[in-house]
Amino acid sequence: MYIARPLGNCCLILLLTVGFFNLMNIARGAEETDFARPNIVLFIADDMAWDDCEPYGHPHIRTPNLSRLAEGGLTFDNAFLTISSCSPTRCSLITGRYPHSTGAPNLHESLPADQHLFPEDLKNAGYFTGACGKWHLGGPAHRGFNKVDGNLHAWKDFLKERPQDAPFFFWIATTDPHRNYQPNTIANPHTAEDAVVPPYLIDNEATRKDLAAYYDEIGRLDEEVGAIYDSLKEQELLDNTLFVFMSDNGRPFPRCKATIYDSGIKTPLILHWPAKIKAGERTAALSSTVDLAPTFLTAAGITPGETYQGKAFHNVLEDPSDSYREYIFAERNWHNFDFWGRGVRSLKFKYIHNNYPNNYDSPPADAVRSPSFQALVAAHEAGTLEPQQKYAFVHPRPVEELYDLENDPNEFHNLADDPAYKEQLETLRSELAAWRERTEDPDTREPIPNDFDRITGERTRPTPTR
Repeated sequence: MYIARPLGNCCLILLLTVGFFNLMNIARGAEETDFARPNIVLFIADDMAWDDCEPYGHPHIRTPNLSRLAEGGLTFDNAFLTISSCSPTRCSLITGRYPHSTGAPNLHESLPADQHLFPEDLKNAGYFTGACGKWHLGGPAHRGFNKVDGNLHAWKDFLKERPQDAPFFFWIATTDPHRNYQPNTIANPHTAEDAVVPPYLIDNEATRKDLAAYYDEIGRLDEEVGAIYDSLKEQELLDNTLFVFMSDNGRPFPRCKATIYDSGIKTPLILHWPAKIKAGERTAALSSTVDLAPTFLTAAGITPGETYQGKAFHNVLEDPSDSYREYIFAERNWHNFDFWGRGVRSLKFKYIHNNYPNNYDSPPADAVRSPSFQALVAAHEAGTLEPQQKYAFVHPRPVEELYDLENDPNEFHNLADDPAYKEQLETLRSELAAWRERTEDPDTREPIPNDFDRITGERTRPTPTR
């Protein structure tokens, strides 16, 4: 007969030791799984052109911290926004949807409460989420964040308040380099001689000084990027933090912000993540900011839901020579003045359809009031404008525009009526129509009155889309 006997001391110690190490392994596995999920920092510039910084080749704007980010990460040479307009861009980013699908396609519209937010997914998965600086999304979007603070520098408090055992996501949005401009923004201001004047602007002293003031605010936002970078490094968080830099639209100058030209929708996009991304890489992959939300979720180990209209591009992070898109799509909606247009772009060609060709191509009101636009007005009245400078005074505008981007990067020569480009026109026209159908873009829309005078920039009526 078998009689149970008490365990000897050696056996008991052995079992306790094995149990202890099993528990330690379980704990370590959870800890390693948690560490594998990256922190995510999204820094959004306000009205900064893609090529107005050192990583994209500007010869005079001093952005050492953006250079540091690019040298340690991956720079996208063909990244594009879904729209070149402040609040619609933000609504598109936070939902991973095109502006017409967010319920807030026009400037100053609040994101509806029924829209799904990617920070919500991160928050529900255990991320600490904080947003600071410029908001421009409306009240319902607050629910995606543990903390929301209008102070740009509140990210410093977020780093102190965050749970130490959880990853974090920070949405950091500056108001630089949005107009209006003040002197002494940075210690060593840029000068008129530093200005690189695009051919669609008047190259005079007033325009050059206007650009130099804009450059100064880029210098100031670069300092903020550097402060964030240094804090992450000091706290040993940098290696497993996906630090992303981008802009919400083009520079606040004529023929840039609010347009579907590359000067409006092309954005700087730099991703820095030492744990996963090789340093100093560049990619020519065609990319859209609608893809950032699903990419962030995928990096965090979360499967993007059906509401997201973009594509995760983790394959490009692993292999910058790879690609994942043949086309990007963008739109133009009400922004101080009424527009309704859509565009599709490949690496070589762009097609734009203007639904309101009888509306003048006026820049946003703050740009209308700028020295740069007023120089164009004076030259128009004097009859001295060059052909590429007349865009804001053309009436009616063409319904269709087609550009060969390799030979005409400034998009000056419309090829829509050129029989030699019939095949490209029909292909892109078809791609745009298919995208509009897929994303349920409405066929009709009620016109919205302008809020400002198109020549002076003076307000003519209250904003109707608050």
